[in-house]
Amino acid sequence: MRMPTIAPALLALAFCFPASAVDVQNYLRANAAANSEGGGQTCFGLAGAGAKYRLGNECGVYGEMLLGQHLVQGDAGENVKAYAMLNLGNAAASNNAKRPEGEWKIGLPQAYFAIEHVSGLGDAALWIGRRYYKREGANVNDFLYWNPSGMGVGIEDVPLGPMKFSYAYLHDDQQTMPIMRVGDTANRHDFQLRGVPVNPGGTLELGLALIRSDGTPGHHGGSMVTVQHRQKILSGAGDNRLAVQWGTGSGTDNGATGDITNGDDVHRLRIIDSWYAQVTRRFGGELIAVWQRDTAHDAAKAKTWASAGGRMSYALSDKVKLLADIGHDRVAPQNGDVRRLTKVTGAIALMSKPGYFDRPELRLFVTHARWNEAARAAARTNDPLAANGIHGTALSGFTVGVTFENCW
Repeated sequence: MRMPTIAPALLALAFCFPASAVDVQNYLRANAAANSEGGGQTCFGLAGAGAKYRLGNECGVYGEMLLGQHLVQGDAGENVKAYAMLNLGNAAASNNAKRPEGEWKIGLPQAYFAIEHVSGLGDAALWIGRRYYKREGANVNDFLYWNPSGMGVGIEDVPLGPMKFSYAYLHDDQQTMPIMRVGDTANRHDFQLRGVPVNPGGTLELGLALIRSDGTPGHHGGSMVTVQHRQKILSGAGDNRLAVQWGTGSGTDNGATGDITNGDDVHRLRIIDSWYAQVTRRFGGELIAVWQRDTAHDAAKAKTWASAGGRMSYALSDKVKLLADIGHDRVAPQNGDVRRLTKVTGAIALMSKPGYFDRPELRLFVTHARWNEAARAAARTNDPLAANGIHGTALSGFTVGVTFENCW
């Protein structure tokens, strides 16, 4: 969708949600930069890796607006609400070389009704529609390793002692943005049990996704099991999440529906450790390590991805912050050479508060990336790492630019 068509969509949504009764959550990110070859901003990502490190490495403009409309207040405290989210991004933000530069796209990734605080269900919620559902990810590389979002219906956070149980019946409707998955059209059962106490400050979170085949020849079902340990650290100023995931067939996505052509020979084992802490008022950081192995009869689908990196922030004052980010990705195909990419970014930011996640921020950054021949050979056409990309036969490059980011 091009820009002239966006305004009517926003006006229509605003008409449906009177401003006096609307809860609004917004996010906006905008980038502008120049690269070492004299062109515009370049974003560096490794073919076969599930994510890329974000700081100084996000292109274009992306924004989203979530509206929550109170509809009915029940006698027992039930709250009936409607939610809708619009998101907007340009071709650079999606890193999609097939879309013409300057093209904008608008999406509706969330649109659902919910009955919240249902007293007869122990303050649980009922919902129906399309939504981001119980997503778990790491901010440093935007890796949503547990993301069962989609179109469906469910019951959420039913108390079982100290624990909470949720069930959802979902159908992936390919309405997410900026990345559109192909082939994710199967129905899926999602079971989650969270808050299982195991140690002081630590709980287990358990998930099971069961995907049904639609019966079409060549289409398959699958499953994914997730076990996550969440540990509070530094008196609640941070946490550590250690997750182990095992998927088969079309369940080898991030808790959602993956490639439905995957048979039961396709397996994925993933281990993630994600750490975040606001150590002091001025100093905060985030670290992540990922190891993922895909096995299959088809050697083209078999590979191992390993990633490690982190971001640190230190506020020189309440208005000025220093940021440093480093990430390394390694992809080893079953048949092929090992691909490597290392990305380093330094930045100085103007901000409103000194915390790691405090926004808004206006950053001036310098990003440098280095990759090997195998990474260049595996890059898609026109990718910055490809031989026909902006960096040509070079195996390194850098960008200098500014980023504005805010959530409110």
